[in-house]
Amino acid sequence: MAWHEQEFLASLTSVAPRTRDAYRSDLAGFITWAERGDLHEPGGVDRVLLRRYVAHLSARRYAKRSIARKVAALRRYFRWVARTGRIPTDPSINLLAPRGEGRLPRVLRQDELSALLDAPGPAALSGDPVVRVRDDAVLELLYGSGLRVGELCSLDPTDLDLERARATVWGKGGKQRVLPLSEPAVAALRAWLVHRPDQAALFVNRRGHRLTPRDVRRLLDRRAVSPTHPHALRHTFATHLLDGGADLRVVQELLGHADLSTTQRYTHVSRERLRVVYEATHPRA
Repeated sequence: MAWHEQEFLASLTSVAPRTRDAYRSDLAGFITWAERGDLHEPGGVDRVLLRRYVAHLSARRYAKRSIARKVAALRRYFRWVARTGRIPTDPSINLLAPRGEGRLPRVLRQDELSALLDAPGPAALSGDPVVRVRDDAVLELLYGSGLRVGELCSLDPTDLDLERARATVWGKGGKQRVLPLSEPAVAALRAWLVHRPDQAALFVNRRGHRLTPRDVRRLLDRRAVSPTHPHALRHTFATHLLDGGADLRVVQELLGHADLSTTQRYTHVSRERLRVVYEATHPRA
């Protein structure tokens, strides 16, 4: 009871059960380690001890991402212990964890892209043909213009200028940007607008309500040959632009990134793709 684990876990009313289980496991690991050093309550923990624990995890070859999660759990625990008056100060303030390896965005293979855009499988063809037309337009926009799924779902017909092949999008922070539309996207949108119900939203579901990100994920479940998140189409859009020689600043503007460093991760994907192609095709690779 000296560590007050159960009271802490009970205080996590706003987190998902899996997250609470992760906190329980991470806290138990720290307590076991601390008690091996004859420490049996949080009042004896200081920042030096916490840093030693992080070093211990690194020495045990835990992944950086796992260490970062454990550090986050400890910070939340000690913040709670201090806030509830069980210790005078929080020793985890400014406790740092090694930065996790950033995951490179997933880029769809050509066969995956073709299955989505050009040759949908039986699950897509056996349904309502009007839904198929809508889905075509959704996918052409996600890939052809690199929209975030939330941006796509918030579009209204008045945001489109099909004559000039462009769309006005409201991105993060209420920032507006005007994006070019690909020829296939314009054709797919024209076909959808013929069937679209008289609603304010550009894309609607079977009940006539504005399409949601969850609806788009279900769409991809029907059309994709392997599990695919809507954001993968945005990643593929950006990477294909860079593969084709597009300037990084232009890609930043198209994606609506406030920070160029966010866009730069796509250069790593592009370089990796070039390396794979080189090694697979060059006789001296």
